[in-house]
Amino acid sequence: MEEHRVKINRIEHVTHDTLKITTERPYNYSFEPGQATEVAIDKEGWKKETRPFTFTSLPDDSELEFIIKTYPEHDGTTDKLLDLEVGDHLLIHDVFGAITYQGPGTLIAGGAGITPFIAILRKLEKEGKLEDIQVIFENKTSRDIILHDELKSMLGDKLINILSQEKTDKYFYGYIDETFLKEQLSSLEQYFYLCGPPQMVEYLEKTLHNIGVENKWIVKEEE
Repeated sequence: MEEHRVKINRIEHVTHDTLKITTERPYNYSFEPGQATEVAIDKEGWKKETRPFTFTSLPDDSELEFIIKTYPEHDGTTDKLLDLEVGDHLLIHDVFGAITYQGPGTLIAGGAGITPFIAILRKLEKEGKLEDIQVIFENKTSRDIILHDELKSMLGDKLINILSQEKTDKYFYGYIDETFLKEQLSSLEQYFYLCGPPQMVEYLEKTLHNIGVENKWIVKEEE
């Protein structure tokens, strides 16, 4: 397995529990928007503890960027990331991932499942191709929404936020279910990109089938 040691250039908080980590980029290291790599921390006892993280930078950027939700209660790699400082190093590996852009459609994400879509949206914005893109984004509360301002700037009213644990006048309340999808979708013949917790993705895929979406229109990570 390919391995590259990269220095951390910047660390920022983008929500109360989500980090943006920017690193060096290895020479000739390539990926497509939506793809990911296995990442480990280059410290004793953590070098073999790899976790999959998605690139949120673009393929032609000079640095790599990862937006990572941390789980302090898990006492694992994401918790350890909170202790890192600029100048520390990460170990990154081969590129993988099946969520790549196929064409216009609706991107449906839950929580940190938005991360594969960030680079896709940034690339489409750069190319002026966001016109036929809609994003449905489910989170627990408003403080959990990753990169809300950037997404809103890119998508305007085509960013649809729904919160499962907070009622507010600004966003929808509840879950992405069959009724909600029927209300929000203008067509069933478009691509549907799904990313989030496995149970959510499984439920969404079944729900899309139930309302008449053919399998050829559904894009998700391969199992």
